[in-house]
Amino acid sequence: MRDWLTTQGSLTARLVAASSRFRVRRLHQHAATSLADEARAIGLRHPARVWEREVLLECDGVPRVFGHTVVPTSCTATDWPLFSALGERSLGTTLFHDPLVRRGQLEYARIRAGHPLWSRVRAAVGGLDDTMYFARRCVYRRHQGLLLVTEVFLPSVLSLTPARTQQNTK
Repeated sequence: MRDWLTTQGSLTARLVAASSRFRVRRLHQHAATSLADEARAIGLRHPARVWEREVLLECDGVPRVFGHTVVPTSCTATDWPLFSALGERSLGTTLFHDPLVRRGQLEYARIRAGHPLWSRVRAAVGGLDDTMYFARRCVYRRHQGLLLVTEVFLPSVLSLTPARTQQNTK
């Protein structure tokens, strides 16, 4: 999983290269309360209202990555002009092609039963086992706006053909 976690370029580009048919399946996008560690990452003193988006990134009809994004409600359309209108388009495509976006450091974690994101992943992909997931997250900045993207890698990502995934150029 290390290779997937440490990809520096666009994860979307890498998944597109690894599949014949790539799809972003939007699960929801609405106002929600951030997790405590997310609040700190995006400059909030405590859990607060944010815009939240959750998606599944699918390759050839199989979910490979669970995406969870939070944006402080104080951000404006100037900060993140396309966020509210993404629909089933890739956020990664937007982030990596906008010269005003600055990417922060990647952080890594193991997501186990009991973690709020573990429950969300399980609800999105089904299953009853105690699978531990590997995840990474990163804060992006555009103007004064911060946006936190967390990517939880599903075990199925490991079945993608390595030779094709090396074509990531962004």
